Amino acid sequence: MKSNRRNTRWAAAATSMALVAAACGGDSGSGEQAETAGTVGAEVQSGVKDALSGSSTTGGTATTAAVKEPASIEDWEKLWADERAAVVKRILANKWGKSADGKTLTGPEGFTVDLTKCATGWSDTEGLTDTEIKIGQPTALSGVAADIGNNSKTVAAWFKYHSDKGSFKDSTGKTRKVNYFFKDDGYDVARTIPLVDEMLDSDKVFAIWTVGTPSGLKVYDKINQRCVPHPLVTGGSPAWGDPVNHPWTTGSWLSYNTEAVVWGAFIDEHIDELTAGDGKATVVGFVANSDFGATYESAFKTVLANSPNKAKIEFVTEKVEITAPTVTDPMTNLASKNPEVFITMTGGTQCPQIITEAANNGMKDKVKYMFMSSVCKGASSVGKDKVGGDGSASNGWYIVGGGFKDFNAEALSSDPFVAWGRKFLADNGMDYKSSGALGQGFYPGWILSQSLIIAGELPGGLTRSNFILAQRAFEGTSPMHLKGIKINMNGNKDAYFMEGSDLSIYDAAMQQWVVQGEVIELSGKSANCHWDAAAQACR
Repeated sequence: MKSNRRNTRWAAAATSMALVAAACGGDSGSGEQAETAGTVGAEVQSGVKDALSGSSTTGGTATTAAVKEPASIEDWEKLWADERAAVVKRILANKWGKSADGKTLTGPEGFTVDLTKCATGWSDTEGLTDTEIKIGQPTALSGVAADIGNNSKTVAAWFKYHSDKGSFKDSTGKTRKVNYFFKDDGYDVARTIPLVDEMLDSDKVFAIWTVGTPSGLKVYDKINQRCVPHPLVTGGSPAWGDPVNHPWTTGSWLSYNTEAVVWGAFIDEHIDELTAGDGKATVVGFVANSDFGATYESAFKTVLANSPNKAKIEFVTEKVEITAPTVTDPMTNLASKNPEVFITMTGGTQCPQIITEAANNGMKDKVKYMFMSSVCKGASSVGKDKVGGDGSASNGWYIVGGGFKDFNAEALSSDPFVAWGRKFLADNGMDYKSSGALGQGFYPGWILSQSLIIAGELPGGLTRSNFILAQRAFEGTSPMHLKGIKINMNGNKDAYFMEGSDLSIYDAAMQQWVVQGEVIELSGKSANCHWDAAAQACR
């Protein structure tokens, strides 16, 4: 395994993560301009200091004592009930919600929605009956990103579990069950669009959950114009952090901007080693030829442009369709550049293909540092059954992992929620070992269910406006994240559920990601993002 440098690496990463809030951010909720590129504000510096003095992790288990880890599912449920009560109390105390005349929705930190601009015939309760909550999702059940569909299978089981428990009880006295259905779009925008139209116009769903940056960017204008909740878009585009222009859309993962900043910070820390030969460091990127890959590339170029070592770094890319059946040719081209650093900016089936190809063409032995993208963290991307043989092809790869627990790791067998979750999946006919996405599905299932319950406890009961308000005021403890990773939103001030991450190295012998150094948590530090599609960046 490559060297295990800890706190100094994270210090550099934290400083550069602070930079992304300026360099890759956008308009703030109050309309103020984000800090200019290269500037690190006092608030961000303070956030970095707090993060560095927080939790430390080793071997995938956090050691901070900020919140006592619940010892059973019953303890988890009690914790969540207390956290929901705190959110409801805050909303009621501030008198947030829909105005008496039904024209305006208000929330934390200036969050405001003009409901008079919703489409003609809009209903705050469409998709609801006295007994049902209808939620639809286009997702990949086939094609290169089919594994992500396993995420939805866990969510479906989670909704049924809570529905059967009577969790979705409304303040008006109604108790509903979630009617959650998903349809295959094959991770193809051309198929996503008509499915979204069908869910809006024919199925008349309460909310729509979409998968992927390309499809999300193509449909979020329409969904917001219709004033339909579009929660937890699966993907790390910073575009989801736009409560002013897209108040009905929320994201779920670590922003690709932040991920790109950690890559840059790592390179800056190791610049002397990387330039020892000829004074130059060649960094190569395997980039998905889509909005997904373009977001990564744009953010990383911004980071490099603000690096004190920019004159020493050459960045070369190969852009490849994410539907390409093989990666041999682009990987051969990148290997010919004799890089010091390799970065993956794609996902799906290309993740294990890249690992295997790098082992075959010699890059794994020659390149000093190789990074998987955060979307490739699951066992279905790096496990030995996916890369072949004893799994050594994955050994030593780095990842900025978004703070997720390695649900499939043997080392977490004693984690109370992981142990319960594995049995839960088995009881519902799913083998957790078959896909890392099954474990990760507990995260969106948890936030969606908590938000529905909170919304139901607000005046007027469950409505679309109460649901999105519950999301914008949300704060809770995720069972699927390392301790120290915060999951929260705060109206127009904080538009991202998750802003922390781990830096991990894959250990093939243990078949798990091993966390290096300290978890970095910068909750509330990322600037809002008014996405400019032409520039593939925030403005």
